[in-house]
Amino acid sequence: MERELALEIVRVTELAALASAPWMGRGDKFSADNAATTAMRTMFDSVSVRGTVVIGEGEMDEAPMLYIGEQVGSMNGPEVDIAVDPLEGTDIVAKGLNNAMSVIAMAGKGELLHAPDMYMEKLAVGPALAGKLKLTDPIELTLRKAAEELRKPISDLTVMILDRRRHEEMVRSLRKVGVRIKFLSDGDVAGAMAPAFPEAGIDLYAGSGGAPEGVLAAAALKCLGGELQGRLMPADGSEYNRCIQMGIENPYNLLSMDDMVGHGDVIFAATGVTPGEFLGGVRYLPDQRAETQSIVMRAKTRTIRFIRTVHYLPSKPLLYPK
Repeated sequence: MERELALEIVRVTELAALASAPWMGRGDKFSADNAATTAMRTMFDSVSVRGTVVIGEGEMDEAPMLYIGEQVGSMNGPEVDIAVDPLEGTDIVAKGLNNAMSVIAMAGKGELLHAPDMYMEKLAVGPALAGKLKLTDPIELTLRKAAEELRKPISDLTVMILDRRRHEEMVRSLRKVGVRIKFLSDGDVAGAMAPAFPEAGIDLYAGSGGAPEGVLAAAALKCLGGELQGRLMPADGSEYNRCIQMGIENPYNLLSMDDMVGHGDVIFAATGVTPGEFLGGVRYLPDQRAETQSIVMRAKTRTIRFIRTVHYLPSKPLLYPK
């Protein structure tokens, strides 16, 4: 992949973030997601790739835009796999909370896991713990190993986890060991990325969340030198068969970074919609302008760019609330 693509795709996440931001706090997550998806799809026409969406808004009969299998890009340039979440955190935007982002990951053709829309068990860490822990270990053992590697007491570890009823047993185990817990209301991708940013103060991300979001987070962590291990959690025979149909031979196998994002180059871009752990949200300025904060990264060069952009807004923004 050409390095110029990194700056091309961040323009796509910027437009999606700008389109969804006006819906912040309005209680309408569907309109917010639709605005982001429409903007992202429109902007993709200018990106110099022959892209195939492998993680998107759903199947063709469920999602009219950015569906799995859809061809995107200008159809000039390299063949690539595309994973998108036009609005990671639809409920976050609807409720006016933190950590909503527009996200894209791009890799060579055949590199990204075609992750079905189901839960995935996850363990995400930053560079200091990459390759040192195992998702298959009991959480208590994982925490002891992490404390040893980081050379600090277990009581000084901070674990981030989604605030969900399904995590009650894990939370009890975390409390018993004595670590700090930072609960996340939504925003699975941002949560899994957090351990790779020292300023976030997060040592590990644990628990279960969406499988597509797991692949997006794995792409980001590959660029950051971190690691995400995953394991799919089919809820029934239908979900199990869905995995088989998508080419996953054993849905219960442990998924490594290579399984999720391949061995080659990866580009990741995200633009904040609402303020988060490491990105600010869309901020409106005088004279019909708005500021965005984005991150764009490339695994091959380990380049990490934080981009602050001031945009002039049209008089009739895309799908603006009436």
